[in-house]
Formats: sequence, structure tokens, C-alpha cells
Amino acid sequence: MSLPGTPEHPLRVAVVGAGPSGFYAIEHLLRQDGLAVEIDLFDRLPTPYGLVRGGVAPDHQKIKSVVKAYERLASHPAVRFLGHVRVGTDVTPAELAAHYHAVVWAVGAQTDRALGIPGEGLAGSHAATEFVGWYNGHPDYRDLAFDLSQEAVAVIGIGNVAMDVTRILAKGADALAATDIAPHALEALAASRVREITVLARRGPAQAACTTPELRELGELAEADVAAHADEVALDDATRAALEAADDRTALRNCEILQAYAGRAATGKRRRVTLRFLLSPAALEGEGRVTGVRAVRNRLVAGEGGDVRAVATDTHETIPAGLVFRSVGYRGVPLDGVPFDAKRGTIPNAAGRVLREAGSHEVLPGQYCVGWIKRGPSGVIGTNKPDAVETAERLLDDLREGRLPAAEGGRAALDALLAARGADVVTWADWRRLDALEVAAGQPLGRPRVKFSRIDDMLGAVRAART
Repeated sequence: MSLPGTPEHPLRVAVVGAGPSGFYAIEHLLRQDGLAVEIDLFDRLPTPYGLVRGGVAPDHQKIKSVVKAYERLASHPAVRFLGHVRVGTDVTPAELAAHYHAVVWAVGAQTDRALGIPGEGLAGSHAATEFVGWYNGHPDYRDLAFDLSQEAVAVIGIGNVAMDVTRILAKGADALAATDIAPHALEALAASRVREITVLARRGPAQAACTTPELRELGELAEADVAAHADEVALDDATRAALEAADDRTALRNCEILQAYAGRAATGKRRRVTLRFLLSPAALEGEGRVTGVRAVRNRLVAGEGGDVRAVATDTHETIPAGLVFRSVGYRGVPLDGVPFDAKRGTIPNAAGRVLREAGSHEVLPGQYCVGWIKRGPSGVIGTNKPDAVETAERLLDDLREGRLPAAEGGRAALDALLAARGADVVTWADWRRLDALEVAAGQPLGRPRVKFSRIDDMLGAVRAART
């Protein structure tokens, strides 16, 4: 049989995960001249777009405009969206491998990294990922509760997610009322008694992982003063020289902003954000629920390859906090039937080709991965594009070299399998109806949309619209 990729014998590809990395892989495959392809895009939720919908902060609407490009891709005649399909339940990885020439895993990093310190499980201690999902109306987190009656909050970590959590807590409901924040979150934030938010970073200002715009936004909040400790944001001569030699403009600019915050006088706003550095959480304190973060003072030392490491000293302090958000990174989760590197929290791979196991050089034919489940949780939305192109090119190399496995049946066979399992598949047309309903609900309120945040409600609306 001839190689797949002709109109008579199209290349059949399953992309599992309808977030940015999955869409960018689709985009590259569709751009290949003369390649006939059928792409099925799966997601366990009835809604597409992954963290663009469920992770990007509601007051960052401009970032969400990237979905316009994804809409064009999903509307391509060669692409189908199969939402509300749970891989492992409705269809297994082995069945996907049998029905497609190639499977691209784009499932992201779905959980948070643990701190591994005493008290982490106390009431009032939460993963930042939970709070982000909650205020964005993600069904997994819709019914969580956060005690916003607490006046003091600690946010552990200083990446962009930590900045988002801090900003949403400090901004106030009035400033969020015109966004697509979930209604239940807007109501809870309107009653918030949070007054003091302390952000803890284990290294210095030069190592802050957030972007400059995220950091700058804190200083523009109408309802919160922002502060830093001058001694914690001062740069020693060696660090400054290293930054200038590396031409790390983001780090230099961040340091300038933080030093400016240290020089600001309080203006009496109803909330205050304090950015602290050189502090690592050693334990969460409290009886039954958290009352504070016991932190150890660090000093910075040069590591191998020019890295800067934080080394604990004998000095400790306790930061009062009745609510703690842990924001030290996302982590991938294993999927039965798919190789997983437990140490890195990723699918083991070589430039996007899935390996049989971590440390192996044996490639699994027709299996690929993209995005955070490939490289770990790093970068911004745009970082996924070159990452996905690399993987798609490896897939195309394997196609040209005849290394892709055969595919059993076509779309009809896959549809029959899902129907036999009772899967209630949400199509792209279904999603467009949901999308229109959300936008219509937001219009009289002056909001971009009012999201469905429960799967049963989504499916009910889909069924009603079909009739």
C-alpha cells in the first residue's frame, strides 16, 4: 500500500488536547502542500482552548484573542473536534493508536507541584492552579471554596501564575466586573476581606520568573499599594555584572521595577501587596487550618554553569496568613497506557517522538507529544508554536520514511466505537452554539461572556440547541 497522505488514503492523526500546543501542531500539518490529512482533535471537556480558556486571567482579554486563529483551524474541513471524550474511558490510548497513523499527545500539565513541607495539607492551603481554575470557571474547580474572609494571604512563588493570583486578590470585584471571570468568583471576591498579600520568592529579584508586564501591573492597581524590602531587592555587584554580561533585559527591568516598589510610600489604599525575596517556606503553621508561613532566610551562591542557587541560613521568620496559595509550578500527570517520566512529570520523548520509557532510546512508532507534557511547564502561549512545529516535523519525517504504523478503518469506525461506549461527543458545531450562548449572556452585563462552568449544564445546553 502507498504511504498515507493522498486523497484516497489520507494521513489520519489524533491530537489529544485542544489547547495551544495541539492547535499549533494541527496548523503545521495543514500547511503541508499536497498532503491529504484527517485530523481529529480530542478533549475531555466540552470546550476547547485549554489554558487559554481555563488559565489566562480574566483581566487579560487581549491574550485570549489568540483563539481566533484556533477557530479557523478547527473550522477547516480536514479537522474535527471531539469534545467531552475521555481518553482512558471512552477510548483507550491503544485504540487511538490502532485507528490513527499518528497520535499527538497535547494534554498539558494538569496538576501543581507540591512544596513537600509540613502543614501543606492544612485547611486554607491551596494550589494556585485550583484558584485559577475556580475564578476562570473550569468545571474541575467550579465547586471549590476559598476563605476570602481572611485578611492576610501568602502566595508562594513569583511566576506569572503567582502574579495573576495576587492581582485578582488585590484588584477588587468592581475592576473585574467587565471581564469573563466566573460569576461565582466575582460574587465571592466582592465580599472579600483580604487586605494584606505577601508574595514569597526563594531567590532574588534577578531570578524572578514572572514577565515584566505582569510585575508592572501590580504597581498600577487602583485598590492596592505595592511594596518591597530594599535590602531584598538590592543587587550585589556580581549579580549585576552577570545580568549585564548576559544582556538579560527582562531580569534587569524586573529588578528596576522592584527597586522602585521598595522606594514607594504607602498611599492608604485598602489593600497592600508586599513582594518578599530570599525566603523559602519551611512549614505552614496552624492547628487544623493555616495561620502562617514559617520561612527560612536564604543567601545566594553561584552554582554550576552560572546558575544562582538559594542556600538556607539559620534565620527564620513567620509571615501571618490565613490563606496560602502554592504557586511553584505545574506538573503533568500520567495516563494509563502512555509512557510517563515521573521525575520530570512529562512524557519521555526525543524532539517530540515518544520513547518507550524514560532513559530509553526506543521510539514508539506513531506516538508524539507537544507542549508542557513534552517539555515541562515553561514558557508562554507563543512558546508552544516552535515546540509543536518541531514535533510535527518529526511526524512528517516518519511519514516520508514509511515509519508510521497502519490505521484501522476510518472516522466511521472510530465514531462507532465511541457510540458503543455511550460517549456524548460535543462537536465543533455544538461548541459554537455554547460559545454563542455565553457571549449572549454576557452582553446585557457588559461582559465578554458568562461561562458555563459545569459539564452537565454545557451538555444540557448542547442537547437543547440540537433539537
